[in-house]
Order: sequence, then structure tokens, then C-alpha cells
Amino acid sequence: MADVPAYRYVYTEIKQKIKNGSYKVGSLLPTESELEKLFGVSRTTVRKAISLLSAEGYLNVRQGKGTTVLDISTTQNLNTITSVTESLQLKGCTVTTQGMCIERIQAPAFLSEIMQIPSDAEVYHIQRVQLADGVPISIMENFLKASLFPDLGQYVNRFIGLYSLLERKYNIIMKDATETITAIAASFTDSQILGIPVGTPLLQTKRITGTEFEIFEYAVIKIIAEKYEYCVHLKGRI
Repeated sequence: MADVPAYRYVYTEIKQKIKNGSYKVGSLLPTESELEKLFGVSRTTVRKAISLLSAEGYLNVRQGKGTTVLDISTTQNLNTITSVTESLQLKGCTVTTQGMCIERIQAPAFLSEIMQIPSDAEVYHIQRVQLADGVPISIMENFLKASLFPDLGQYVNRFIGLYSLLERKYNIIMKDATETITAIAASFTDSQILGIPVGTPLLQTKRITGTEFEIFEYAVIKIIAEKYEYCVHLKGRI
């Protein structure tokens, strides 16, 4: 894997420390000079990483008063990039994976335009079923650009949250995403996987996710409607 910019490494490390509680909600982040020494990077690098985390709602930077770690669960109403897994965990659910398949394949024709890739490009196709407190709740299908994630196949059955893995192992910084949500009825296959009657209402989301440089993911996720909800924050008028 090619070297990644230093700010992406610092961003990922600080974000993980916030998520695992090493940097506690309400506490002050170490000073810029302390972070420079901790990571062996420049002040500019530290500031870029902090700026990204602040934009995502993890930190609140106040001039002359330090940088405070925020409770990201209070910002879930905002249009930030999160996952079903992370949302369920924030609600207090124990999330596990039942079955996972990771294949490196030639991109299906329909992905060429969606992901802006050549017709002969390769992608990783990830399929899995997520459980909340032991009960199947969603069927997940993700397509990732293979060129960005070398040896991704080695992580089969070794992660619960895909985005967390991509941040920790590949230093991916997600900049924007477009998501389409549709109400559908469970097919026979869906019903067998999720243990629900055929025709049960499902929410189907289709997401295109990118970094500041390129699109890296297309995902299709089916969720049992009565067990999940989306909340969209609206502000102002046109």
C-alpha cells in the first residue's frame, strides 16, 4: 500500500481514540504541540487533521480555550456519513455479523458509470448480514474499488463495521456521500435470510461514497423497516 498523507494517519488515530474512549467526551484534546510530538508531524498536519474531525462533529475548536471532544451521538441528526452498524451501536445495540463473503471481481457493467471506473476495473464485492442483539436486521452489499484496498480479502469475518476498518487499515477519509432510500417489500430470498415473512416492509438504501479525490464505494443495504429509522436535519429555506 502506498504511503498515505500524514494528516490522514493523524486523523484516523485521533478518531479511533475518541471512539474507544481514550479521549473522553467533554475532555480537552492534547494541545497542538503535544500532538506534534506524539505523532512526529508538523503543526500544519495536526491542524488539518483536527479541522477534518471538527467538520465531522467529533471536536469543537475554541480559540484560546482548547479543543473539546464532543459526543458524536448527539450529532446523528446532521447529514454526516455514518453506517447502519455505527447507528445501531450508538443506540446501545450489540452488533454482530452472520456470514460474510469478500470477492475480488471484475466490476459489473452497471458500476462503471456509478463509480466512474473503466469497464475492466476490479472491485471488491462484500456481502454480509448484520444482527442487532442477536436478531438479523439488515443485508449489506458493498462494492469497493480494488485498487484502493489491497489485500482486503484477508479481513473476511474479521470486522463488524466496514467504515471503521477502512479508516483504521487504509486511512480512508470520507468526504461526501449520496444516498437514495426506497421502501420495498421483502423478497423470498430476503425473508429467508432475515427470518421474516415475504412482503415484510424493508428500507433499501443505495449509497455512493467518495473521498476528496474519487468515488470509492457503492452500497446497497436492506433493513427491516420497523426496527430502524432515519432522521434528517433540515435548516432554513431556499
